Amino acid sequence: MDQQALEDITVIDLGQIYNGSYCSLLLSYLGADVTKVEPPHGEPLRARVDEGEPPEFVMLNSNKKGITINLKTERGKELLKDLVRDADVLVENYAVGTMEGLGLEYETLKEVNPELIYAHSSGFGEDGPYCKFPAMDLTIQAIGGIMDVTGFPDGPPVKAGIAVGDFMGGIHLTAGVLAALYQRELTGTGQFVEVSMHDSVYPTLMSPLAAYFNGDDVPSRTGNRHSGLAQCPYNVYETADGYVAIFGVTDGHWHALLDIIGRPDLKDDPRFESNVKRAQHMDEVDRIVEEWTRKRPRDEIYETLLDGGVPCGPVNELSEVANDPHLKERGMIHDIEHPSFGDISVPGLPIRLENSELPEIKPSPEKGQDNEEVLSERLGLSASEIESLREDGVI
Repeated sequence: MDQQALEDITVIDLGQIYNGSYCSLLLSYLGADVTKVEPPHGEPLRARVDEGEPPEFVMLNSNKKGITINLKTERGKELLKDLVRDADVLVENYAVGTMEGLGLEYETLKEVNPELIYAHSSGFGEDGPYCKFPAMDLTIQAIGGIMDVTGFPDGPPVKAGIAVGDFMGGIHLTAGVLAALYQRELTGTGQFVEVSMHDSVYPTLMSPLAAYFNGDDVPSRTGNRHSGLAQCPYNVYETADGYVAIFGVTDGHWHALLDIIGRPDLKDDPRFESNVKRAQHMDEVDRIVEEWTRKRPRDEIYETLLDGGVPCGPVNELSEVANDPHLKERGMIHDIEHPSFGDISVPGLPIRLENSELPEIKPSPEKGQDNEEVLSERLGLSASEIESLREDGVI
């Protein structure tokens, strides 16, 4: 089918950095008409380069129109209200209280459009002791416990290499928008949708929290071993030319691994007869496995183990991931030519709907690229009116 799921949905995107922008990117890929609204100097992500387009901005803002509005001016506020009048969704991830300070909070905008879905993501939410704390992904990882469970037992806390708070927040915000759109079909009214990055990352601590609640004597940081030290084998092992991740969920996986590494004699060893027993002798298990992996190339190991039914995977370097043939075939890596940045790969849509085609990826907008089109076609402003807005610093 040619129709996409959100084809008739109009989104005003005030997202910045990663969090809100990823939510609106997903909505755009699902077919929504998304207009990104930036201040005239550009959203904060643009400050990461002196000139041109930051690669992060290009990767997070495909398939969106781009306009500029100075929301600190009265005329700019009126322009946003005019855009909201016919919109379905507004997405923003400003700090708590920012939109209230501008007079553009949900209570005001719902008077303009009672059917509006107002989607707000913040670091810690609208209430609670932390609600006024400034938040970035790093501080969310710190306060949220992610840093405490990342790294090795004898080392300091380490942040995750990915922006887990930002993107988990963006994903949950997307889910909230979709739920609110469905509910609007039943009620005819919009609503305020709120997501906290801090709330969003808490469920990801499932394994270490299980060890904590069980009263297990487990360090908070377990390196590449299972977070609760409850699964064995489960680790990253050195190879002759890299690293490979190997784990075994069942006794069958363990026995298959022993056959492959030439140690079938250990199948009847009482130290390794169950997962619980193997977890109690984790150092010995890891020593046995790594004695075998160290002598062999990474790719040979994982191909051999996969053929033998042992769950595993190579530890790919970033350069390998950026050119992963599987991701390319799945449509998750799109090579495009951006008019300002040049050749770049941008992410695709992870969500697959049987009755919707995957989106055609269009380059992210340059700053204010669509001012004339949006302001004239949606708001009916003349060329001279738009020019006056530009001269007055409103756009």
